[in-house]
Amino acid sequence: MKIAIYSYKLEDKYLSFIQTLFQRLLEKNVDVLVHDVFYADLSTQISLDEKLQQFNDYNDLSGVDYLFSIGGDGTLLKTVTFVRDSGIPILGINTGRLGFLTSIATEEVDSAIDAVMSKDFDLDTRTLLSLETENNLFGDINYALNEITLQKTDTSSMITIQVYLDDQFLNSYWADGLIISTPTGSTAYSLSCNGPIILPGSGNIIINPIAPHNLNVRPVVIPDDAELTLKIDGRTDNFLVALDSRSLSVPLSIELKIKKADHQINLIRLKSYDFLNTLRTKLIWGFDKRNY
Repeated sequence: MKIAIYSYKLEDKYLSFIQTLFQRLLEKNVDVLVHDVFYADLSTQISLDEKLQQFNDYNDLSGVDYLFSIGGDGTLLKTVTFVRDSGIPILGINTGRLGFLTSIATEEVDSAIDAVMSKDFDLDTRTLLSLETENNLFGDINYALNEITLQKTDTSSMITIQVYLDDQFLNSYWADGLIISTPTGSTAYSLSCNGPIILPGSGNIIINPIAPHNLNVRPVVIPDDAELTLKIDGRTDNFLVALDSRSLSVPLSIELKIKKADHQINLIRLKSYDFLNTLRTKLIWGFDKRNY
């Protein structure tokens, strides 16, 4: 079995955990590949086993069975750019804060490794959004797991975003920006902009304005087989487009087309995983400190 491990910066308190994780996998005769930047950072702090291998990008993951993401949800979003359309399942180990995507706590890692070795786990399949632009601005990695976001480039003027749904005009948004979110992203940026929470696998896309000037504008939920066309205008020459955490400054003349991507991402879940319980726990639903 071959397992790749990705992280980019961990607090010192997790260094012993990382050493234990590497050792546990090597003891099970797993070929372990560590992202080269993470490997270089670790090598200055701890002793690394010479059996550990390194990888740099997608092309180095041929034959890899699983990818472990160690960090927060932002770290896991970066692993999506490595996995691409390979279908390699991702196990998210949470050393961050909320951790909707990274569902495995560090104290659960031993049982998670056992589950992976015995293939006793569930696959949680998540949809992606793809972005089509003139000159293919984002290259081969033109997709997002959480959301595609449009934003103004400065702190003064709003932008105007005309949105077409399957070539039919939907609305003009005068706003600081617009979030196009998957169900996965409904608990991320969109949630902080008063967007709805949508359960994974529900087959929807959220259109959610950021600080709209039209006070009666609200988030819209559409089926994920729809295609969106976005045309942007404003007082500046450029606007920002972000695919999860990757962003570019784009000329106003660029038209955007957004739809569900052709491939999906597979997340490893332990048999005990419960999304609704995760919602209650992370968002502190039903918690009343008077009862404690």
